[in-house]
Formats: sequence, structure tokens, C-alpha cells
Amino acid sequence: MSDTQLIKDKLDIIDFIGEYVQLKPAGTNHKGLCPFHGEKTPSFMVSRERNSWHCFGCSKGGDIFSFAQEIEGMEFVEALRLLAERAGVPLTFRPGEKETSSQRTRIKDINVAAARFWHNFLLRMPQAKVALDYLYKRGLKDETIAAWAIGFIPEQWDLLTQYLLKKGQSIDDLVASGLTIQREGADRVSNRGFYDRFRGRIMFPIWDVHGSVIGFTGRVLVETEHSGGKYVNTPQTSVYDKSRVVFGLNKAKQEIKSKNLIVMVEGQMDVIACHQAGMTNVVATSGTALTDEQIKLLKRYSLNLNIAFDTDAAGQAAAKRGIDLALAEGMSIKIIQIPEGGGKDPDECLKQNPAVWFEAVKSARHIMQWYLEKALRGKDLSDPKNKQAAANEVLSEVSRIPYAVERDHWLRELAAKLNVDTSVLREDLGRFKKEKGNEKREMRKEKENGLVVKENRRSRIDTLTERLLLIALKFPWSVSISHFPFPISDLPLSTSQYRDLYLRIKEQYNTDGSLDINKLRESFASDNSTENVIDLLLLKADLEYAGFEEKRVKSEIEDIVRQLKEEWLRARRHALQRQIAEAERAGVRDKVESLAREFQSLS
Repeated sequence: MSDTQLIKDKLDIIDFIGEYVQLKPAGTNHKGLCPFHGEKTPSFMVSRERNSWHCFGCSKGGDIFSFAQEIEGMEFVEALRLLAERAGVPLTFRPGEKETSSQRTRIKDINVAAARFWHNFLLRMPQAKVALDYLYKRGLKDETIAAWAIGFIPEQWDLLTQYLLKKGQSIDDLVASGLTIQREGADRVSNRGFYDRFRGRIMFPIWDVHGSVIGFTGRVLVETEHSGGKYVNTPQTSVYDKSRVVFGLNKAKQEIKSKNLIVMVEGQMDVIACHQAGMTNVVATSGTALTDEQIKLLKRYSLNLNIAFDTDAAGQAAAKRGIDLALAEGMSIKIIQIPEGGGKDPDECLKQNPAVWFEAVKSARHIMQWYLEKALRGKDLSDPKNKQAAANEVLSEVSRIPYAVERDHWLRELAAKLNVDTSVLREDLGRFKKEKGNEKREMRKEKENGLVVKENRRSRIDTLTERLLLIALKFPWSVSISHFPFPISDLPLSTSQYRDLYLRIKEQYNTDGSLDINKLRESFASDNSTENVIDLLLLKADLEYAGFEEKRVKSEIEDIVRQLKEEWLRARRHALQRQIAEAERAGVRDKVESLAREFQSLS
């Protein structure tokens, strides 16, 4: 009997697909909502007898292997490995036959080897003592460090790369994994010109929901000017997509199902601290807002989500979009609030008093209750305008709830607080639902027409200006070379987000004849936000211009300058055309002639 048939015989297709889709008996089959396209009426059928599945809405179907491939984005070999492990079937190969290995599989193997190397380095090498002491200082126990495979890599250029090459890994796979960076002019024959992405950092593996190591987060141990940010993550690879990963879910999923509750925190150390304290249904999105993909992943295990909200307004605003998406997906969301003085985050709260954190999770308030109290706080409800403002704020959120009974509950709660009839609120609620429906229709039209509309759309000039500044900050010597231009001096920079930074660089060059990054930071000593921009640009420059040599830097500058001039001329000509048309309509002949002369000179 083949391995695939043995897996099919041992692994119940209903149980496996049931982890992804809520299935209900339908005669001899089971049915549910298709996970591959949006639908309200179940058209997804699974047959235990035929060991197959099919959706009558989108026409997808197949066996247990094709489902694993489709739902997880796996290739067949990966699905075979996953299902064999679940079924307890050891994979066998005939003598002389090797398993066909895709690059995705090889990258996962590389990640496992890297995690093991870093973990062993942390535990066994004298150079790692300072890292181990730091983890102990943060309150981590030896068993926790082992359970989460935490590691350390010293400040050496290619320690991991050379180790993995000696273990037989190819340089192409190492670069594809994101662990190795290729310099300009690197030689793949001799493997020279390649270096480690992570250096001088405490390393945290990132697992997918099945326990495969798909990426890493590296926390710098000693911050320096060139450390490139406190935290660095694996870049997007064929196995790692941060929008689809929930940190700690592989370790938390069973407890989440058992308690029917997801506890969401912000950072990885928060997750690890909670698990060490005995609360093991805790996960994190690692500082990013919840995405559609993450919500769909979490919904496999529970519809109840208690989320630790940032106390600052910026953090709340960043989290709101994800919360709105989760509400629209029918999740029940509660807000965890650490009491005043209890610590700034779960990790700190647990260190001070674990009981406070456990109680905060237990007493979390429903998100709609939180919105309701926030909307009413400080408002004089005897003023009808204040009443309407509060109603609008809450109704905008209520309109996201997909269930009529739940919407009705919160309408009644709001009506009681405002002392109005629920029918009045229902009238306003219809307006919000209509507006949201119009927004969705517009978005669909834009997608159908190939349009992508983004908030705060950046101008082409801003994008090119940023590229020029990235080079100036990463290669300060480029500002000193005789032909380095300041091409934006005559362009309208009044609306550019980088105007101040650009002018400071130009001023420093004109005064000193060179650029000093530390002096540039000092010139913004009273403006922390700008200093953060400098550091952010430096980090971005490291990613975009790694390995650039002097000749290529000069060529890049010339190309950016050329595009900047072309873009400015195009924008100016368009502006002049509008002004000429307006002047002609107003009958201002002198202005028409003046603008026309300028237009002619630009042409």
C-alpha cells in the first residue's frame, strides 16, 4: 500500500477539514461555508465515504491532500509531510530514491538548522553569556528558553552563512530564506560576498500554526548607530508572510480550543511571559494590526478574542482597523485593560503581580461597551448635537456587526444611555450600513478596473526625494562628491514630508562640505519625530541599497535626479495648463500671456 493511501485510511477527512471549517452533518455527508470564497449559504461538502471534498459555489474540490495544499498554500511534498505526521505514518522511499524537495521545503529545513545553531550558541558559548544574562534579567526560565528555542548570534559577518554552507546548503537557498544577504558583485562559485542578516542579536524563531519554523525576529543586544533598529524580522519569503502569521499559535491552539478564547497581546515577549506564567492561550501579531488572513486563521480555533489594547491613542488607532475586520467576520471582541500602575504591557504586569494580569483578562469588556463608554465620556447629553455625535460614533461600529440579534442588543444599550427610542437609532443605522455598502461597491469597481486607491497617496516627487535621501544617509560620502546635486532646491517642497531633512542636509553640506549623520541627529535634538525618521530611513536604506559600490551609487543618483526633473516639469506643465484655463475664463489677458510664456519655456 502506498504512503498516500495509508494516510487517507488512517486520517479522518472530516476531523482534518473540521479544523478549518465548521462542518455539520448533512445526510451521509458534512457541509459548511467554503473557506475559499465568501458565501452565506453553505455549498461546501465533505464525504467521508468518498474521502473527498467539493464546493458547488467555486467548483474547487479533491482529496485530503489537495485540501491541505489549497488551504495552507503548500506544495504536494509539504502537504504529504504534514498529513503523514498527523496520521503517524513514517514516509518511506525505495532504495536509491530521494524525496523531491521544493525550495519551500529546503528553506524550512534551513530555518530549523539556523534555530538549532543559534539556540546551542546561546546555551554553550562564552560569548553568549551577556545574552543569557539579559534573558534571565527579563525573568525567563531555562525551560522557557528551551521551549521557545531562543538563541543568540554574535556580531560576526557570516558566521551562520558559513556554518550552513558547510552543512551542504546552497547559497541560493540561503539568500532565498532571508538569512543571508548578497553584496554587489558577490561570487556564487566561491560563495564570497555574502553575509548574515542577523548579527549581534537575540533570536526568536517564528513558527506557523503546524510548528514549522518559517522565520525569525532578532532583537539587538547592544544598540549602536549601525545596528539597524531594535528588532529585525525575516523579510518576505516563499514561506514567511507576516500578514498570515500569528506568533505563538502553534503552542496556543489547543488551549484556545479548550477555553474557547484567544488572548491577543502585542509583542513576542508578552506571549512568552504569559505562557511561562501558565496562560497558554495567548498569541500576538508582533506589533502589526490584525489582517484578514490572520483573522481567518484565528477563527479556526475560536470566535472569542480578548485583546490587550495599547493605552496611547496612536496604538489604539493602529489596532482599530484589525478590530473592525474581526467584528465584520463575526468575532466577539473584548478589550483587556491593565489597571493604572499595573505595568505598561502584559510582560511588565506579570513581573509586578501576575494576579493583576489574570484578572484583567478575566474582566475584559466587550468592544462595543468600550466604544459606548468612550463615545459618551465628557459629553453633555442635554445638548442634541452631542447626542447625535455620540450616536454617530457608536452606530458606525454597530453597523459592522453581521448578526441582527447582537446589533439589536447594542442599539438598545445606546438608546437607554441617550434616552431615545431604538427606532430612531435604527433609522440612522440604515444610513451607516448604506454608506459602507457604497464603499464596498466602489472598492469592487476599482479592483475590476485595475485601480488601487490608497489613503495618503504619496506623490512621485516624494518617492524620488526619499530615494535620494536614502542614498545620502547610507553613503554620506556621496554628498561630498563634486557632482552630488541638490536638485530639489528649485522645486516646490512646501508639502514634502522630507522638506526639513533635505534642507538640513543641504545646509550641512554648504557649511562643512560633507555630511555627518551624528551632527544631523543633533540638529534635530528637540524634534524626536524627525530623529525617528532618520533612523527609519537608515534601516530602509540598508535593505534597498545593500552592497552598492561607488560607481553604482553615482549612477543611482544621476537616475533619480533625471526622474525628479522630469516629474517636476510634468507636474508644473499640468499646473500651468489649469492656471491658463482659469485665467482665460476670468478674462485676465496679461496673466494668460505670462503663464503661456512659462509653459513654452518648459516645453
